[in-house]
Formats: sequence, C-alpha cells, structure tokens
Amino acid sequence: MRKNVTKKLAVATLAFSLAVSAAGVTNNEQASAAKVDNPPAEPTFSNATVHDPSIIKTGNTFYVFGSHISAAKSPDLLHWSNFANGYTTPGNTLYGDLSKTLAGSFKWAGENDADSKGGFAVWAPDVIWNPKYVNKDGSKGAYTLYYSTSSTYIRSAIGMAVSQKIEGPYEYTDTFIYTGFTKDKAFDANSQVDKKWTNTNIQTLIDQKKISAENPAWFNENGSYANQQYPNAIDPTIFYDAKGKMWMTYGSWSGGIFVLEVDQKTGKPIYPGKDGKTKDGRMIDRYFGTKIAGGYGKSGEGPYIQYNKDSGYFYLYMTYGGLAANGGYNMRVFRSKSADGPYVDARGHQATWPANTSNDEYGNKLIGNFLFDSKVGDPGKEQDYGYVSPGHNSVYTDPKTGQLFLVFHTRFPGRGEEHELRIHQMFINKEGWPVVSPYRYAGEQEAKVSDKMITGDYQFVDHGSDSSPAIKEASAIRLNEDHTITGELQGTWKKKGTNNAELTIGGKNYTGVFVKDWDPMSKQYVMTFTALSDQATMGWGSRLPDASDTQVIEDVYGELELSGTSGITANLELPTIGSRGTTINWTSSNEQIIAANGQVTRPESGSSAVPVTLTARITRGSETRTKIFEVTVLPYTNAQLTAQYSFDQNLNDSTGQHGAGELTGDRLDRPATVSTLTYGTGVHGQSAVLDGTTGIRLPNGLIHSNSYSVSMWVKPEQLNLYSPAFFGAADSDHWISLLPRGTAGDNTMLWAGSTPWYDASTGMKIPAGEWSHLAFSVDQGNVTVYVNGKETFTGTGFPDRFSASDNASFGLGVNYWDTPFKGELDELQVFEGSLTPAQLAELSSK
Repeated sequence: MRKNVTKKLAVATLAFSLAVSAAGVTNNEQASAAKVDNPPAEPTFSNATVHDPSIIKTGNTFYVFGSHISAAKSPDLLHWSNFANGYTTPGNTLYGDLSKTLAGSFKWAGENDADSKGGFAVWAPDVIWNPKYVNKDGSKGAYTLYYSTSSTYIRSAIGMAVSQKIEGPYEYTDTFIYTGFTKDKAFDANSQVDKKWTNTNIQTLIDQKKISAENPAWFNENGSYANQQYPNAIDPTIFYDAKGKMWMTYGSWSGGIFVLEVDQKTGKPIYPGKDGKTKDGRMIDRYFGTKIAGGYGKSGEGPYIQYNKDSGYFYLYMTYGGLAANGGYNMRVFRSKSADGPYVDARGHQATWPANTSNDEYGNKLIGNFLFDSKVGDPGKEQDYGYVSPGHNSVYTDPKTGQLFLVFHTRFPGRGEEHELRIHQMFINKEGWPVVSPYRYAGEQEAKVSDKMITGDYQFVDHGSDSSPAIKEASAIRLNEDHTITGELQGTWKKKGTNNAELTIGGKNYTGVFVKDWDPMSKQYVMTFTALSDQATMGWGSRLPDASDTQVIEDVYGELELSGTSGITANLELPTIGSRGTTINWTSSNEQIIAANGQVTRPESGSSAVPVTLTARITRGSETRTKIFEVTVLPYTNAQLTAQYSFDQNLNDSTGQHGAGELTGDRLDRPATVSTLTYGTGVHGQSAVLDGTTGIRLPNGLIHSNSYSVSMWVKPEQLNLYSPAFFGAADSDHWISLLPRGTAGDNTMLWAGSTPWYDASTGMKIPAGEWSHLAFSVDQGNVTVYVNGKETFTGTGFPDRFSASDNASFGLGVNYWDTPFKGELDELQVFEGSLTPAQLAELSSK
C-alpha cells in the first residue's frame, strides 16, 4: 500500500465436510453426508484491527503484524486479539524505546519529519523465523522483522530488527534500502533531512565495492529522484524459492515492485552490483534489484510472493487503488516460474505494464468492492454482507493440509474508514490460478459435492477489473437441474470431479470450485462457488435456501414494510427488487404527493396533512400478490432559529440564546495563537476570515436534539481534504462534519463518524475562491444536504449525535484531528427542526 503493511498467514482447520446425496454413495461419502446432516455449531469470531496484515505461525499461535505497529494473534484464525500498542514510546510492545531502537532508519524518514511531522510512520512489517541468521553471539536463528519508515510518497527506507521472541522486543540491525534521495543537497517541506544520495548507505556500498557507483539514471534532469522508474522503499516481504534461497520483494506505486535475493546469514539483501536487463527486457538495477511489476506512478503496492510446490508457480499478490474507503483498493495476482519473473496474469499480460497505460486490465482481480445486499424476503434480510477497499494481503499455506489462505484488511460499506482483519480460504483452479472463497474462513474444507446440492437460486457477483470506488452488487441467478443458468444473467454450469466448477455466466467463462461456506446473513452453511473468468475477474455465487415461487412471494409480502406511515416527512425508500429477483411495482393514489419512486412533496406550511394509498404489486414467475399501505404526508413546519452568528466585527449570537464564539488554535481543543480575528466582506455584511491556523469554538450544547438544521455561507481559499466548515461532537467517536472537500470522491459532503460512519455526499465539489451556500437538515434519522439552495443528497439512517448530550462541542473551521479550514465563513444559522423550501430559498439568496 501507499501507506501501510502486510504479509503471511496461517491456519487452523475445523472439521467440516460437504454433504452428498445418500443414494448410491460410498461409506466415506455417507459419512460426509452425515456430517452435513449434523453440521458444526455456528462459528464465532473475534475481530482485530490490523492494517496490511502479515502473518506468521509459531507453535500453535498465528500472528499478524501490520502498519503503525499493530499486531494480533489467534489460536485458530477465527478468534483474534490485538496485543501491540501502536506508536507508544517508551514502552513500545515491539521496539521498547521506539525512537532509539529505529533511530538508524528515522535518520532518513519516519519520525517527526515532513508527512510524519508530529509523529511516526512505520509501515509494512513482515516477520519470519530465519534459522540461518547469525546472532551477535554466534548462535543461529532469530525472528527477523522487516519494516519500512516513510516521510513522503517517495522518501522512505527499509530496515530490519531481530528478536528471539516473536512478540519482541526487537533489536535494530540495519537499514539497507533508501529511496527518494536527490543528486544534490535538498530538503522536503517541514523537514531537516538532507536528501542528497550520499546521506544513504549507497556511498558505503560503493566503498565496500558491493555496487559500482551511483547510477545517474536515479535522478531526473533537475536532480530530483526519478520515482517514475525507481521504487518507493516500503512494503518489504520475504519469501523462499524451491531451492531454499531467500528473497525480498518490496515497493509501492512510483517505479513499481522490485525483488532482491537475501543473504540468510545476515538477513540483508544481496545487491546486484551492476545494472542489466532480464531476458525479457526488464530492469536490473545495481542497488534496487530486478523490477517485476508496476511502475510509472500507477497504483500497485503491498507485494507478497509465495511459491506453491503443487503448481510449481511463484504467485505475486499486489493491491491496486487507494487504501481509503473511497479509494477502490483491490487485490490482484500474477504468477511466474521464476522468483524474479516475468510475472503474468491469466490473459498473459505481464505485470510490468507500459508507460501511459491504465493497469485495470493487468492482473487477475481477486477481491474488490462488493455487496451481497439482502433483499426483502431473503433470509437475514436485515444484514448485508460486503467489503470496500479490501487489500494489502499476505498468504499462508498450511504445510500439513495444503490449505491456502488469503489474509488482508478491509473496510465495509457504510462504515467509513473502520477496518478489520479478514481471512478467506483460497483454492487452486484447474488452470493453476488461486480463487477466493466468498465468505470469511469458518473452518470449511473441500469435499465431494453433487449436482443436487448445487442446483438452486444464487446471489452472484463478478468483481470486474476496475479499481474504482463503485460497489459491485449481486445479481439473482438460478443454477437449474438441466445445467442452464437463468435469471438476471444467463449461461450454463457443470461440476467436474469432486467439486470443480465450470460456468458460463453473462458471456464469461469461469473455472473454480464449489464449496460450502458460512453465510453470516442466513446464519447457516450454504453452497457457494468461486471461479476465475477468462477475463481475469473473480466470480462468486452464494446459494439461497430452496423455496417455491409462492413461498418467495409470501416471504417478500411478509417482510415488506414501511415505517412511520402516520407521519411521512421525507422521501420513501420503496424497494423494487425482492428476494431472488422478485419484482415489486409501486403505484400511488396521489402522484403529486408521493410519486411511484417514493419521492415525497410535502404540503406547504399551514396546509393539512394528506393521506395517500401506496400499492405494491409483488411478482415472481406467474405468481403475483399485492400489498397496500395507507400513509399520511405531513405539511412543512417552519424550523425555529436558535442561533445566528453573522460575524459583523464580533462572534456574538444575535438571537441572544447562546454565548459568543471564541478563537481556537489549529484544533478545537487547542488554545488560540492569535488574539483577534480578521473580518472580510461577506455575503451579508462582514465575514470571518480563517487563515488555516485557527478556528472558532462555538458554545457547548448549541444542538441538543435529533431534529436540527444548519445553514452557512462558505468561501474556501483552499479545498483541503477533511477540513471542516462546521463541526459538532458529543465525543471523539460521535461527531458530524460539514466538509467542503470530503472523503467521497473529493466531493462536498456531510460526514458522520465514527460509530457508525455515514457519508452524505453532494456528488459535487464547491469551488475555491467563491461563495457557496451550504445547508443540511437532520430529522429523526432523515438527512438532506443542500448546495446553493438545491437538494444534493437525501437519505435515511443518519446517526443521532446530540439528543443524549446537552454539552456537545461545536466549532467552525476546526475539529480534533485535521488541517483547519482556510477561507471565509458568513451567516451561520442553527435551527430546531427541518428547513422548509421557503426558508431554504431565503437563506440561500444573496
């Protein structure tokens, strides 16, 4: 990843087999069937938070180590507990005194410097047991921890620390790969580190005659680091080849992924010493090693290589995209017969793509953003299942069973930047490619399956080949007894051998396996398939329980409900698709008040409430049933002004209901560094000018209900990510933030976090240097956001942040964590209740 870490995994196997039909089976098959008749108890999980997890097993315990000095352990791959303490120092779990232990690497990057100003940036650890490592006392064997420190997107370093205990503390040994250096003396912003190449280990290596000289090609014409061709020194991982040689692969974005052989006695890389080319024309650099993937500034990070003795291939795993929830992070895989490449995907595309090329079509995509969204009538319909930005994986192969596991972190739909560790079992298909189980590992094993077990209704997702933030939603298909596939997509299917799967779906040909997994939505073991398409995309299917058309319609009818029908004040979410592709068509007795799509037009203030009849026609096959809902739409009521800050040479509330605002520092809880605020020319009268180093603290308890509105004029000088125009927090985990530039595609948004997260994106970004009117209304979970008087977002389920607190904190331009807003603010108004269209028109008028 660009700013994170990952690696190996391990496994504990629980006994579970797939059932087969009892008729005409062997004794072993009958035993398998008996196990399915009495399946294992519902699995339990204990989740851990480790970004870029790298796994190792020692004894009976599995460990994962991740970025920002996070780590967790487990006895069985299901139940994890964190044990590291992040950047705490002294007393750091893994490093003791962090500053002192890694001082050799921090001298170049990663501590209180440039992008890590005020803290640390330690990423991408990979821990292995190296039995040949020679310790200071001459004994052999140590846990070697490879890590990276970083200060900018190119200035980074890779080092190593050792310990006799897996949980540390680790002792520093050396820093051996540096990147981001320059030809001559130079400094980054907020840094005192001279980036000249002689301040790395390169001059020492030249003196030791391990490399010939500095490479002029490392530098652009202006003397800066040529990062389009050469790597960023983060994300190191270690692997062995078939002959027992040790290798290190590393790199992130920039010039791509590189590989170096490693001296097992020292744990340090063996530098090529001179430049060259591979037989297929790839770069061999005297210092950085052999280029195997990526380059030209395209995404590609978190490399992990594992040799599979059964297939005879080295598999290179990488992650594309950005790591944030809206970054489209997704995992890819290539393979090679040689440790140093060339690595290719299923279509024969080499991992070292050309310049000026999108990498979307390079690499088999393993997992990206997806959603098995439970439809009305589905088992467990209240719980969806999906991931966003899953990535930076490691892989573990059980040496006894041969089971293969993918270890990664993931974020989740609707949960913002919250992330957790996940482990999925993988299988090798008939073409020798890994395919990933649709659900997290719960102890399942491969076993013989029958056609009868496979036939049925499925949710189907193809992960596609893009790296966009779009979420791939499930389609409803049916695998029929005659081996056809019908539903939203059509095709054919067949089972080969024990459980091999061959499918044609929507024009793509897939090969993989059928396997039973634990489905968290229906809370039962279900038949699934995972298969790789001829277009190098991963296809997943998850079977639903058997049900007739009549039963499906009854299930949809029984679960189809509308809430709050006696007092409708916001648009209705009227589902149009139910379980297994069931259609739901809506009609309204009064389209002017409630349209068939759920759009609500409320009567004007002072009018009477309006009753409306909504009719849902539920259809599957030849079966149909209708359900009627009587609802009442309430008229608007004017929101009541409770505070107004006009910034006319003061920070007073002109309503007199609240006290004056106060200047703060660059965070809401820091004291101001200036005594007076600058005022400018506002939309109405004067404006508050915030210079990017200060903000305004508003009185506590400004909002204390779950029905409120906020209106303000905003003129950003800079559009900085996360910088708030308006911020309110009951505590550090329960807050709202109005962002001119937010996390969802850089668009202006109302953001809530962090338990739970909520993104109310406007789908557009207000301009810098111009006045824009921003407003939002929250009414018992319904939320609407407006830009310049136009509704740009409406949704439900917005979290209640303030009704339980009379002392919540509020601010303008600052929060507790991020860069302050820089620009002007005018006419902040706070209301009890939702704004009416007439009020909004008046407020947004210049």
